[in-house]
Amino acid sequence: MVMIGIDPHKRTHTAVAIDDREVVVAERLVHARCGQAAELVAWADEFDGGDRTWAIESAGGLGYLLAQQLLASGEHVVDIPAMLASRVRLLGSGRSQKNDPNDARSVAIAALRTPELIVVRVEDHATVLRLLSRRHSQIAQARNKAVCRLHALVGELVAGGITKQLVVSRAFSLLESLEPVGAVARERQRLAFELLDDVDRYDRQRKDMNRRIREAVAASGTSLTDIFGVGDVIAATLIGHTGDITRFATADKFAAYNGTAPIEWSSGNPKRPTHRLSRRGNRTMNHALHIAAVTQLRHAHSPGRAFYDRKRAEGHTTKNGIRALKRRISNVVYRHLVADNQRVSSN
Repeated sequence: MVMIGIDPHKRTHTAVAIDDREVVVAERLVHARCGQAAELVAWADEFDGGDRTWAIESAGGLGYLLAQQLLASGEHVVDIPAMLASRVRLLGSGRSQKNDPNDARSVAIAALRTPELIVVRVEDHATVLRLLSRRHSQIAQARNKAVCRLHALVGELVAGGITKQLVVSRAFSLLESLEPVGAVARERQRLAFELLDDVDRYDRQRKDMNRRIREAVAASGTSLTDIFGVGDVIAATLIGHTGDITRFATADKFAAYNGTAPIEWSSGNPKRPTHRLSRRGNRTMNHALHIAAVTQLRHAHSPGRAFYDRKRAEGHTTKNGIRALKRRISNVVYRHLVADNQRVSSN
């Protein structure tokens, strides 16, 4: 078996092939251009009969396009996290030796030593949901920045500024009623109008994005929206970042991936709690689960509120209760995703 590690970049890709004894078989540098995958496959055919695996560092980042092209060529591709390859390079030699061939060799060794590899799959509807949810977050962040700048600018024109909840029509009427004196005040008013136009544009984009996400979630046939507190945007985020649910054998592994599984303390201390907060995992999914948990807490009739109240009655703190609720919601999400996958597979 030959393992081919690839260190991808914007302009070039470096590939290093090793055998099962971690001995370098061949090296190749290709330019990022049309036919890059075909060039790599032809190069690999020269020394391998076909029993090979391509290990790409950050196959969802810089190596995304190359990974998908290799999949389209019928190759077996796995994703190697950059941190894992970096550790192999550092621990294997005692020094970093940072260059492209060494990086590619470290990727290949990491793939050879890792028992459970993340297999890269051909993009499906989950990728669409991830793209839409990411764009929704970007629009929301851009709108928040524009609103904050508008509040600050109007506060320099009108005493007290505008109301906390920005309404475009009211803000426009307020700016229209102003009669600024001096060049500075007139320029502030002009900039405020421009920011207001930006906010209005973001509102229209967000409305359109909500519609597209709603249609995409409905087309997926998911049952996640049946969970209390999980709407279309949250469902799109969870499905998009989960991908293939079968790569998580248990709900515990799924919770570790989304960062809702607590971490044990490594040192012994009888007065210290046995677990601590996890900062690991996919933070986007963790944030989505947090929103679902907070939504349940705000409604007394929700199952999450009853669970949280029980935790508080047992002596848990507010934060620990919310963390426990997030883990509970993660388990529910996992069961729904597994059931959805089984239903699709049976059809």
